[in-house]
Amino acid sequence: MYSFQSDYLEGCAPAILEELIKANSRQSEGYGLDEYCAEAGELIKKAIGRDDADVHFIPGGTPCNILAISSALRPHEAVIAASTGHISVHETGAIEATGHKVIELDSKDGKVNPLDVIRVCEEHGDEHMVKPRMLFVSNPTELGTIYTLKEVKLLREICNRYGLYFYLDGARLANALAYAGNDLSLEDIADIFDVFYIGGTKNGALLGEALVIVNDELKPEFRYQIKQKGQMLAKGRIMGINFRTLFTNDLYLDLAKHANKTAAALKYVFGALNVREYVDSPTNQIFVILDDRVIDKLHENYGFLVWRKYDENRSICRFVTSWNTREEAILEFAQDLREALK
Repeated sequence: MYSFQSDYLEGCAPAILEELIKANSRQSEGYGLDEYCAEAGELIKKAIGRDDADVHFIPGGTPCNILAISSALRPHEAVIAASTGHISVHETGAIEATGHKVIELDSKDGKVNPLDVIRVCEEHGDEHMVKPRMLFVSNPTELGTIYTLKEVKLLREICNRYGLYFYLDGARLANALAYAGNDLSLEDIADIFDVFYIGGTKNGALLGEALVIVNDELKPEFRYQIKQKGQMLAKGRIMGINFRTLFTNDLYLDLAKHANKTAAALKYVFGALNVREYVDSPTNQIFVILDDRVIDKLHENYGFLVWRKYDENRSICRFVTSWNTREEAILEFAQDLREALK
């Protein structure tokens, strides 16, 4: 059995494991106040070109979203997101559980439509409704599509017009940055967004995400929020070691390039066998439409997500590659897919 279910099924990149072993017997401060977190934070500040940013290391993506959103919003304020967004679908109502409504916008490609953001802000005009206060986007989106620099600049202008914080979920940000056609840099992201996180878990880290706060309004007493919500690891140095290694010698992007490269190979296989894509994704998530009988055959030897029904006899399936996906696995899958399609 080989799985294309997700990109965090393996442990961590060998270089990170080596650094963890080196540091294993050394003593260091707890709760993210160690030298590894400090060094990692400085490397990230250098990468984004912002010495004034606050960098916090958080165990996972959902905690990042909970912390960033719930700490920024007052009880009557809401966050806007695509209907496919992670906070809309895959977090068990975590944001609502903190008391904040998620205002969902219909989206077929995972992106937020600027006109929909304007419409929602105009419709929510008085105290009888929640007040939109933050715009949430993911890059890549949950469908593997990416935003351009022009698109996020336009959304930033809308946020400014309506007084919205702008937040980026960067769980797979490395895959967007590593795409050859991408024109959005880390420096751009730091200039445009109020807060964002750089994903490690889905890009070769053992665990952890780097939550970056740029807007000064959101910085004070944030560590209190981290502690209160149970996300302050005593052995926070583990995440510091992960990110210090990721941001040394371009490892962060190199791992994502491998994931994208193997995804492109997998995408080629589907195209060569006339399997239709549901959406054109340039990153490491591929969505294709398969007959249910083909899905059953493939599931005998491969793990992948059946995302949703497409019609009576077909479903949309998600295949994800990782920093460690083997090219031989793609070749083996190509043969098995060819047989299943007969």
